[in-house]
Amino acid sequence: MFVLPPLPADASSLLIGFSGGLDSTALLHRLRHDRAFRDHDLRAMHVHHGLQPAADDWVAHCQRVCDAWEIPLAVARVEVSHHAGQGLEAAARHARYAAFAGAMTSGTVLVTAHHLQDQAETFLLRALRASGVDGLGAMRDWRPFAKGWHWRPLLEIPRAALENHARQHGLDWIEDPSNLHAAHDRNFLRQQVMPLLEQHWPHASAALARSAALARESAGLLDQEDAHALAMTRTLDPSALSVTALLALPPARRARLLRRWLDERALPPLPAEGVRRIERDLLPAVADDEAEFAWQGAIVRRWRDLLHASPAQAPLPAGWDVEWDTRSPLRLPTGDVLVMEGAHWPAPLRVGARRGGERLRLPGRSHTHSLKKLLQAEGIPPWERLLLPLLRDTDGELLAAGDLLLGARLDAWLRQSGATLRWQRTGPTVERLNAAR
Repeated sequence: MFVLPPLPADASSLLIGFSGGLDSTALLHRLRHDRAFRDHDLRAMHVHHGLQPAADDWVAHCQRVCDAWEIPLAVARVEVSHHAGQGLEAAARHARYAAFAGAMTSGTVLVTAHHLQDQAETFLLRALRASGVDGLGAMRDWRPFAKGWHWRPLLEIPRAALENHARQHGLDWIEDPSNLHAAHDRNFLRQQVMPLLEQHWPHASAALARSAALARESAGLLDQEDAHALAMTRTLDPSALSVTALLALPPARRARLLRRWLDERALPPLPAEGVRRIERDLLPAVADDEAEFAWQGAIVRRWRDLLHASPAQAPLPAGWDVEWDTRSPLRLPTGDVLVMEGAHWPAPLRVGARRGGERLRLPGRSHTHSLKKLLQAEGIPPWERLLLPLLRDTDGELLAAGDLLLGARLDAWLRQSGATLRWQRTGPTVERLNAAR
């Protein structure tokens, strides 16, 4: 019987991803027959991808196994996109983990049966994709996931040990025919590359997995230094970094820092071309050039001495203009919402996009000012100004630019009426706007 590492004391429940294959069958059997794991509300989930003709038979097999072992089984049926631009394997994995995440509550530990050979293959795949030390660290045995944790307890255990366990206990498992398709990268390594390596180096899998562990150790040390460097480049706005502080760092440190920052912002991983473009086009740009790099629905922009990162968001359509009675929230084409609370403006307002040349009289001022100059003085970047809804009265007088700049008339009425105007941001720049106030 193979040995599993202990669980942390705060693990409330175990959810095992159960495909019905050899690896997860051996792991589920091991967990089921060890009270230390069984007493942690052990349950299983099978994800039905619908990619194989026998998929329904696999569900029935998993149900029989779990019934016999008295383990609750949930079956999640998912749709795998064939047109997501990420390959069928990646799309299936994305759908599978989304299903797992949806089944987890606080403190749940997702358990998967990735073993030593899986780790070695992952290391090779990452190396072939020119990954740095973080990627070469391959899979971690513990990582935060959804509302709990993801645990891979078998990463140091060879598949042969799992097969011996299964045969010793007379277990039945499913053989997925897609594992024979060498067109998939991992299958090609497993069927053709790894056997050749192990003919000459019998311990190749263990050596590659050990290299992954060493890479993780190195990445951990670098991570501490990255955290310090990132703290030195931060601004009040989490979505912006100081260009001056970035330029004081070595290029290799900048690349690591940028990737860490974007990961914190929950943006897609920055491709290698993105690092080159930021180094070449954004960091040395003239402060007001508005240089940018966009990828996978995300965008990094340079403006003044700041580097901004956010999901891409379309501006208000040119010429957009509607009437708003202020009694109910107004949803804008950007997805943002305007809300008037506490009282309602006595007449309908016009809400529209900027057209250029607008002027606004601020509270305490006797004359109007250029809206463009006011926004510049507030430090609002040009692309955010394109999202800004303008409020006018029926005579066309500008009363407000969102809730960032209130004209004298509207400001006095809001104070007198005890009302509040709010521009509720659903887009990525709410933190930047809050920091600017």
